[in-house]
Amino acid sequence: MRIILLRHAESLGNVDELAYCRVPDHSLPLTETGEHQARTAAPAVREMIGDHPVAVYVSPYVRTQRTFELLELGDVVERVVPEPRLREQDWGNLQDPVDQEIQKRKRHEFGHFYYRLPYGESGADVDDRVASFLNELEHRVEADPTHPNTALVVSHGLTMRLLCRRMFSWSIDLFESLSNPDHVDLRVLTFAGRKWRLDRPFEQWRDSPDGTVQLPG
Repeated sequence: MRIILLRHAESLGNVDELAYCRVPDHSLPLTETGEHQARTAAPAVREMIGDHPVAVYVSPYVRTQRTFELLELGDVVERVVPEPRLREQDWGNLQDPVDQEIQKRKRHEFGHFYYRLPYGESGADVDDRVASFLNELEHRVEADPTHPNTALVVSHGLTMRLLCRRMFSWSIDLFESLSNPDHVDLRVLTFAGRKWRLDRPFEQWRDSPDGTVQLPG
């Protein structure tokens, strides 16, 4: 079993933070650069999948749906499941740019995992829902012999990090030391030898305070 994690391409919110004050987070489109990124990433994703069927689980946000669409994987896609549990962390209704900056500062001070945004979520809330998704995916694969052995998950940077945190039981200290992957960056989880393996680590902006690492020796 393989799970290929893919972050969406560049969206309007990545280049204009005030866009969140005008457009709902779930409706933010890709930029022209993002559209180019997704098309450019398509051959690498296709090569990774090969000629075998793939089940696609995609966040229902516009930027993730459009990223998947531009990959043009139609002939190998066995099923496409819009999965709300893979959405970005809910930041609530950020219509006030001053409050937006205050919330970002508080989140940085308190920690990305535990700080709950007003009318939104904490990282811990996202952690709970990705755990639910992983459990259901495991049961679905076990119960359905027709389910492909490869799953492509198109989601968001924080969501990708938390999926790996749950899969590998990383500490909160380690999670908060990791940086988001770049746009249309991949990580591959492979089940072999009775355990899951990560193909390569996420970049870290600091060593984990508790001394734990992503890929134990």
